[in-house]
Amino acid sequence: MKTILFMRHAKSDWGAQYRTDFERPLNKRGQRDAPMMAAFLAQHHLMPDLIVSSPAMRARLTAEYIARTDTFQGELAFDKRIYLASPGMLLTVIRELPEYPDTVMLVGHNPGMEDIIELLGGGRVRMPTAAIASMRLYADAWADVEEDGAHLQWLIKPKILR
Repeated sequence: MKTILFMRHAKSDWGAQYRTDFERPLNKRGQRDAPMMAAFLAQHHLMPDLIVSSPAMRARLTAEYIARTDTFQGELAFDKRIYLASPGMLLTVIRELPEYPDTVMLVGHNPGMEDIIELLGGGRVRMPTAAIASMRLYADAWADVEEDGAHLQWLIKPKILR
């Protein structure tokens, strides 16, 4: 069985100096929460084998915090399709994952993160910034993932860890 972690990017800066939404970095809270969530994954031996992130600056920086932990031994990749993706597009990204990793993390944006969890059968959940949800897939291959093809194992929010 496969496990997928969905992480919403950490809190971003809304300053007027950023020309586009894509360029917005993390604000101070985001810079605090992203490494805290990475430490949670490391302490509980929940690190993914592969992280695939939106290339938007706030998601990229969040994913890089996870990838920099000592216990992460996998790969970090970026997929532009994750930026502001619909649940259907996220399902396509999942189905096209390479077969070797059993645990993958997608780092992206709302409402896509909440919507893909619901589409896969995890119910309606609230994903504040830097939240991570883990879902166990019923499929043995990424290409076979279907709607309602998973269950929500856990959901952790930064507020719980503060």
